[in-house]
Amino acid sequence: PQIWWLEPELTYGHEKPFVFTQGHSVCNRSFFPCFDTPAVKCTYSAVVKTGLTRDGVPGPRGAGADERHPEHVSLHMEHPVPAYLVGPTVGGVWSAHVCPGCVWSAGCLGECTPMGSLELPMPTLPFWGTGWHGCSRPGPSAAHLPGRYDIVFLPPSFPIVAMENPCLTFIISSILESDEFLIIDVIHEVAHSWFGNAVTNATWEEMWLSEGLATYAQRRITTETYGAAFTCLETAFRLDALHRQMKLLGEDSPVSKLQAKLEPGVNPSHLMNLFTYEKGYCFVYYLSQLCGDPQRFDDFLRAYVEKYKFTSVVAQDLLDSFLSFFPELKEQSVDCRAGLEFERWLNATGPPLAEPDLSQGSSLTRPVETLFQLWTAEPLDQVAASASTIDISKWRTFQTALFLDRLLDGSPLPQEVVTSLSKCYSSLLDSMNAEIRIRWLQLVVRNDYYPDLHRVRRFLESQMSRMYTIPLYEDLCTGALKPFALEVFYQTQGQLHPNLRRTIQQILSQGLG
Repeated sequence: PQIWWLEPELTYGHEKPFVFTQGHSVCNRSFFPCFDTPAVKCTYSAVVKTGLTRDGVPGPRGAGADERHPEHVSLHMEHPVPAYLVGPTVGGVWSAHVCPGCVWSAGCLGECTPMGSLELPMPTLPFWGTGWHGCSRPGPSAAHLPGRYDIVFLPPSFPIVAMENPCLTFIISSILESDEFLIIDVIHEVAHSWFGNAVTNATWEEMWLSEGLATYAQRRITTETYGAAFTCLETAFRLDALHRQMKLLGEDSPVSKLQAKLEPGVNPSHLMNLFTYEKGYCFVYYLSQLCGDPQRFDDFLRAYVEKYKFTSVVAQDLLDSFLSFFPELKEQSVDCRAGLEFERWLNATGPPLAEPDLSQGSSLTRPVETLFQLWTAEPLDQVAASASTIDISKWRTFQTALFLDRLLDGSPLPQEVVTSLSKCYSSLLDSMNAEIRIRWLQLVVRNDYYPDLHRVRRFLESQMSRMYTIPLYEDLCTGALKPFALEVFYQTQGQLHPNLRRTIQQILSQGLG
């Protein structure tokens, strides 16, 4: 369902009920009458009757309040948006001012999250100017800086990682454990203020116009803020995942096209995959390389947003605008270069036709490659001594995740290798964030490593998020650990959101035949 109702027991505070919505891609048609297509955009007004009174704390909760009816909130969206971007949430929410121009609203987090320790370099975010504004209401007034940018951290039952709803971005609270993943996700959602919210893909078959451009914008911002090496590391991590998905689907999979065909009766969300993001990003990056200057490409993107803001576009609109902005490239017929034709980028299956040069990230990716080669190439009796010279406790999260992903790709590993890996890293990894722990525990499960199975149990007893529980249950149900999975599920099912509970039951029933 599009509307997710949580009883107080399923929130961190255990005091107030909570409700949130998820309209992407076509779920809002079950919420209110609408033309549920990204080609149609409109303004709207709404009065939300919450049934919950406010406690007088300033911030987003007081925005648009009716003094005679404190449980009522009036909203007006003054710029046209597609139906999928309408997304209210109501519940026990408190505010935390983290940095200038930014309010992070935490839903159902209680005292478990050190909000004050989170810092984002928000002044760098309005990379392409003011672009897109949101709801007219007291308090928060902009979907990006300058102004105030609001985020609500939703309970772990939120079914996706993040959603770029105007004025109030939704992000799953589980991601708060992982600073680097959090920063990337926040910046990506901010980038949707331009690409997706202001300029929207007219059809679900071209979602890369939103996700590919937002990913490019996000990486331009992280490069300016954190340096090229960090961005190259994150890109290498994502492209690794893309090639992993390609191996599973096959290079002739129709969903690997940027202009994927949406068959009648198919939910457009099924077209949301890594190709939408990463193949789309590679095409946008290729366009930026054609003009030879990132700053000039930034100028083009600003002009593109200015021309098409508050409308919906198709790929040809973007490409025509690109060639018009760079007439010298049009004269060179760059759109028809053999093997790199724009049409082939859009309609060929398989991996990207060209990938970015990531050599600037070698200072961060080389240690990962070195350590992976040690564990897979050297004689095992020499590995521990060699590996001890590489201190992964000082690595970035993306480095450790990339290393573990490489090991997962090679699983099942020889049992003596898994035993040595556990001796070297298990305790250390157990103290790291959930993005690291989930990967180590998947290694444990895929290699049937029973000595660390108690860590899997403890993780599933404390994690109620789809993004962490589903991968583990899927792995548990493909091998000899199915009875263990069933036992843990029966012990924890009362803490799970009903939708997640049903999904895991389906996994268990399939895995157990």
